[in-house]
Amino acid sequence: MTNLHDNAAAAGTWRLGDLTVNRLGLGAMRLTGMPWDEKPKSREDAITVLRRAIELGVDHIDTASFYFTPRRSANELIATALQPYPEDLVITTKVGAGRSRDGEFSFARPDQLRGQVEENIRQLGLDHLDVVNLRWGAAMGKEPGSVAEHFGALAELREAGLIRHLGISNIVADQLTEARSIAPVVCVQNRYGLTDREDDALLDLCGELGIAFVPFFAVTTSIPGAAAHGTVPGEAEVAKVAAAHDATPAQIRLAWTLHRGAHVLAIPGTGDPGHLAENVAAGGLRLSEEELALLDAVGNGPLAR
Repeated sequence: MTNLHDNAAAAGTWRLGDLTVNRLGLGAMRLTGMPWDEKPKSREDAITVLRRAIELGVDHIDTASFYFTPRRSANELIATALQPYPEDLVITTKVGAGRSRDGEFSFARPDQLRGQVEENIRQLGLDHLDVVNLRWGAAMGKEPGSVAEHFGALAELREAGLIRHLGISNIVADQLTEARSIAPVVCVQNRYGLTDREDDALLDLCGELGIAFVPFFAVTTSIPGAAAHGTVPGEAEVAKVAAAHDATPAQIRLAWTLHRGAHVLAIPGTGDPGHLAENVAAGGLRLSEEELALLDAVGNGPLAR
């Protein structure tokens, strides 16, 4: 349905420390299926998605050991599908959060982070992790407070060679400043999208600092309850731009996200090979200034460009 570029390289590149990645990557959370799915995701589809992603130029995969269901583990799927790993593949993981077998979230003490890092290393079949984000806060929403003790524990693991680069997730600007006073930060991973613009200023700050900003849930309609009374915020504006590009609304939301800055990466997740191709193709979309202005106004008002 589209004449878009079909390779992740079309989105351009950014550096995570000394690692260069295409700005259009893959989030692994949906590989295992989500709690609200009507039936379990196909293991074969998940492995197909991972292998096809590499063929389409994806060289940045975001995962975590707590991405699992009773039947599937994202890390195990990645290891099964992609080992031996391509030399240019960057795998980013998250620690800090954890889940019990019944799905309940918990958050690690600083002295428990090494165990979480080692668990990711073991599951992925690696000798170290490329990038590790400290996932801060509650299961939903940010939390104030010092990140120093937790981030300091990860900095020690970086010095020990278990981690190559550090990032931080679900934080506010002061927490980023505190983390940077302890060790270099190569990325910030926060919830953000066209109609979820609380972190506009933090995104801009990351650009000024040369830090990658990596939104999760950039396609907000993927979240149950995002549409109120059957109406998705910005639906008409997104549909208008999508029609002009023979694209899907999800592609337009991803393209808008990538247009927010050269330092902004996208990690849309899917367990469906068709959706993967559409997500990758979104990296080749080029929106006009008029289209960007129309979409900008959907959220918190126009953005300076």
